[in-house]
Amino acid sequence: MANFTAVEQLMHYIWQHRLWDPAGLTTVDGRRIKVIDPGLHNTDQGPDFFNAKIEIDGKLWAGNVEIHVRATDWYRHHHDRDMAYDSVVLHVVGRDDCAVTRANGDVIPQCVMPVSPLFAERFEQLTSRQQELPCGPQLAGIPSLTVTEWMEALAFERLHGKVERINQFLEAFGGSWEDATYVLLSRNLGFGINGEAFERLARRTPLRILRRHSDSSTQLEAILFGQAGLLNPIYYPDDAYYQQLCREYAFLAHKYDLHPMESANWRFFRIRPQNFPHRRIALLARCVEGGFSLLRDIVEAPDADAVRRLFDRQLTGYWQQHFTFGSATGGMLKALSAASVDILLINTAAPLIYAYGEATDNYAVTERAIALLEATRPERNSIVRLFEFYGIKADSALRSQALIQLRRNYCEARKCIFCRFGHRLLAAAKP
Repeated sequence: MANFTAVEQLMHYIWQHRLWDPAGLTTVDGRRIKVIDPGLHNTDQGPDFFNAKIEIDGKLWAGNVEIHVRATDWYRHHHDRDMAYDSVVLHVVGRDDCAVTRANGDVIPQCVMPVSPLFAERFEQLTSRQQELPCGPQLAGIPSLTVTEWMEALAFERLHGKVERINQFLEAFGGSWEDATYVLLSRNLGFGINGEAFERLARRTPLRILRRHSDSSTQLEAILFGQAGLLNPIYYPDDAYYQQLCREYAFLAHKYDLHPMESANWRFFRIRPQNFPHRRIALLARCVEGGFSLLRDIVEAPDADAVRRLFDRQLTGYWQQHFTFGSATGGMLKALSAASVDILLINTAAPLIYAYGEATDNYAVTERAIALLEATRPERNSIVRLFEFYGIKADSALRSQALIQLRRNYCEARKCIFCRFGHRLLAAAKP
């Protein structure tokens, strides 16, 4: 993958979108340039734009275009000795500090890319790290149709990223949808902060073993808590249930040759007791109890409410009154808050439905994934609040996911030139 500086990215952007001075381009030796086709942008190794069509003093050239901040970069990158660059028909530079040649010695036409001060200033403003959202005050001027189309594209971009993770799980588990679903659910029960630990737990604890004990909630919990590294008989000597889990795990670990994780994998710092991993592990056991068919249940659910009920489960027994092992809380505890259930719908149910629809070429199923996101409440976080402050509101999970994608993959990475909002704002500064 090629590495480009911010200035080179800007020059690529100007070339790709024809944002140079309306007076046009000329070679450094005064020949008139007409760009018929700027070519296909290449972000890998090789020339920057493939298959361009350039007319120089009335003569048509078809080939590639290379862009550098300084002409001498051509030699610094050793393009003069690389046959891959013999097809370059135009060298576009910010500074003309030398002539450039192909490997056979032929001089390549070269032009300086003029960048208007206003355009450069707007680019610097957009990519500034001085402000949290540099374009924020200008977002109100973006047409609503542009906002809607970009939000839809971002939502699909984020959803496809999650589908790709599912496809990786499928590959790792030989195409088993239920194994992939089990690992995905486990990871998402970590709700970010313990996601890696939960995925490690699931990979270390095969679903096939849990299924053999799906008729016993105690044995399921013993296996999962034991594998999580959270069982040690020297702790909680007065907690009868804890000691029972320790005994069960010792037997089952020997039977299946199981090896626990290190308990240090789990994070508790600044986590509210109701969000401790213990209750999430107990919920995972509850999901396997009676058999694990979550993917089928999700795909066959008649509506969004039915999908929600699959995740809005109640804990029973010991975990109705415990956040962790030891002292009881004295009250009945809900397994997950409504907001947590929404997050599982967003990160687990919708991507699974979409991935399964794609894999089976069932357009109606993929549409149900989008409908589920549209029917789910938007996330309430700092990213959503930031964009709402500037007038872009989230009325569903589909829109809040789009805003998260925009913030994480474009704003924070300062990839304003790849953002449709940034593109429009930059185009407005075209000379």
